[in-house]
Amino acid sequence: MTGRTVLGERPMSGAIAEVGLDGGQLVMVKRADEPGAAQAEAAGLCWLAEAGAVRIPKVHGHEARWLVTDLVPQGRPSAGAAHAFGRGLAALHAAGASAFGAPPPDGPVEAYIGLAPMRNVTGTDWPVWYAEHRVLPYLRAAVDRGTVRPAETDVVERVCEALPELAGPAEPPARLHGDLWNGNVLWGADGEVWLIDPAAHGGHRETDLAMLHLFGCPHLEQVVDGYRQAAPLADGWADRIAVHQLFPLLVHAVLFGRGYAEQALTAARRALA
Repeated sequence: MTGRTVLGERPMSGAIAEVGLDGGQLVMVKRADEPGAAQAEAAGLCWLAEAGAVRIPKVHGHEARWLVTDLVPQGRPSAGAAHAFGRGLAALHAAGASAFGAPPPDGPVEAYIGLAPMRNVTGTDWPVWYAEHRVLPYLRAAVDRGTVRPAETDVVERVCEALPELAGPAEPPARLHGDLWNGNVLWGADGEVWLIDPAAHGGHRETDLAMLHLFGCPHLEQVVDGYRQAAPLADGWADRIAVHQLFPLLVHAVLFGRGYAEQALTAARRALA
């Protein structure tokens, strides 16, 4: 995949290894669980890097189940790096996408968010697209798996019906990382923030920010301050966080069970309130 000679290998976590190449370069090699997942991730990384807004590991090669990228040396979180990251994230979003749900160039329609399938079907109206292609498919899957009870679906469906009123002012499609939880934000030894493991697509910029709030992020206040200085958010954005968290929480309910289903139902009630 790289045309380089492998000199050594050190297993990391899961299906990831640190590999030494000739010339002394270290790369990360990752084995995907599903065919096509590596292609989707590689296309997402390249699309995000194309914006030149945030640090993204370079893709050195990929096949159906394998991905080779730069290895990011780890550092410590800092308020200055967080503020700069917020400004960079705003610039990444401003790079835009052709439509809501648009996949990266060369990226598949049938993509993934973590281990869950994610279809990149396009739309022009964010509330309609978000309900049809991000919330309801995972609600149905959670019911099928028994993590959401049929009698509990009404509150999520009411959020979907109310999305035109809940969504706030219309926004153009943003270039999203798409799975921006804390584990995919790396604090590099170079003093900058790097982003990995995207589920990149065109979406609403508040969705990435809501993901950062969902599982916590070091110096999150500085990240948001940097973002808002570069690109002010529409009034009421903080009240809409629950709306945007509904999608990742339902994905987690499908993948990891009842605890996340309860969080999703709580988010739906909060959104309606």
